[in-house]
Amino acid sequence: MISENVNVGNTKADLRKVSVVGSGLIGTSIALALTQGGVEVVMLDADADAQALAQDLVGRESTSAPSDLVIFATPISALSQVINDVYRSNLNSTFMDISSVKTKIKLEVESSLIPSEKFLLTHPMAGREVGGAVSARADLFRGRIWAFDPAGVDSVALAHGLKVIELCGATPLPISAAAHDGAVALTSHLPQIISSLLAAQLQQGDPATLDLAGSGLRDTTRIAASSAQLWQEIIVANSEALKPLLAKTIADLTNILENIEDEETVRLFIEAGNIGRNLIPGKHGGLARNYTFLPVVIEDKAGELARLFDACALANVNVEDLSIEHSPEQLTGLITLALSERDAGTLYQYLLDAGWRVHLPRQ
Repeated sequence: MISENVNVGNTKADLRKVSVVGSGLIGTSIALALTQGGVEVVMLDADADAQALAQDLVGRESTSAPSDLVIFATPISALSQVINDVYRSNLNSTFMDISSVKTKIKLEVESSLIPSEKFLLTHPMAGREVGGAVSARADLFRGRIWAFDPAGVDSVALAHGLKVIELCGATPLPISAAAHDGAVALTSHLPQIISSLLAAQLQQGDPATLDLAGSGLRDTTRIAASSAQLWQEIIVANSEALKPLLAKTIADLTNILENIEDEETVRLFIEAGNIGRNLIPGKHGGLARNYTFLPVVIEDKAGELARLFDACALANVNVEDLSIEHSPEQLTGLITLALSERDAGTLYQYLLDAGWRVHLPRQ
C-alpha cells in the first residue's frame, strides 16, 4: 500500500557529502545531480576504471570529511557482497539504495550489520537502454517518480533520502516494499519481458522482410535493447510478483490464438488494450489526462516552431505535449499540440485570428 502521513515537502537535511557505491548509469546520474546541488560526492566501485571515469565526471573529492549518506547503486546481486564492509567504513552515516526490487533488498538489510532504521529503501523510476557512467545525465530523474519506503526509518535517514530526491528533481512517492514490487512487476518488469519476447520473434524473419518495419515495431521493442545481465537479476529477484501476471498474459494469448478468426474476440482483445492504455497516468504520476489535440500546419523554415511557441505563450495556454510530422524536402510540417479542452479552444481561436493555418481541435 502507499504510505501516508509522510512529509515529502522541501527537506532540511544537512547533506554536505555523499558516497555512491556503484559507478553505473543510475549512481553516476545521481552523483551529477547532487554535485550540481552543491553536495560533495565520492564514487566507489569494484571496477577501478569505472570509478575513475565517474569521479572525473562529478569532480574530485575536496575534503576528508566522512559521508553523511551512502547510496548503494550496485546490481542487486552485489549488495550483499559489499554492504557490511561499507557499513564498517561509514558507521555514522545513513544509507539508501536505488534497486528495482525492494523486498529482497529489505531482507538483505535486515540480515546485515546496518541498523534497519538507518537504511531507506528507494527506487527512482528512470533509466536508459544504455548503461554505464558514459550514459549518465544529471537530469535523468527530473520530473520522474522516485519511490521510497519510510516504514521504520529514522528521521535523519528519511531526511537525507528525501533531500537526494529533491536535488535530483524527482517526485517522491511513499510506498511499502511489497506494494512497490507488485506495482513495478506490472508497470516495468512485465513490459520488459513482453518487449524482449516480441523482439526475439524477429529472428524468424527474413532480413528483407524487416525492411517493412515501421515506428510501431520500434516503439514496442525499444526496451528490448536493455542489458540482459541487469534484467536477469531484476526478473529473478521479483519472480513471485511476476508469476501471476505472466500466467494471465499466457491465458490471454491462448484465447486470442484459439479464437483468432473470430471478429468479436479480436475486437475485444484490441479494446482491452485501448482501455489499459488510457489508464497510464499523466505527468508526475498524476491522474491520466484526456487531451484535446490541435493540428497546426507550419512552413518548413527557420524560426516557425519558435514563433508558434511564442503564440502559445501570448494566448496564455499550457501545451502538455506535441508531435511533429515532417518529411525531408516537404515544404510544410504538421504540429499537433496536446492541451486541455479549454486551452485547445482558446488557442484555436487565437491562432485562427492571427492567420495561422490551424484546424479544428479533436479529442
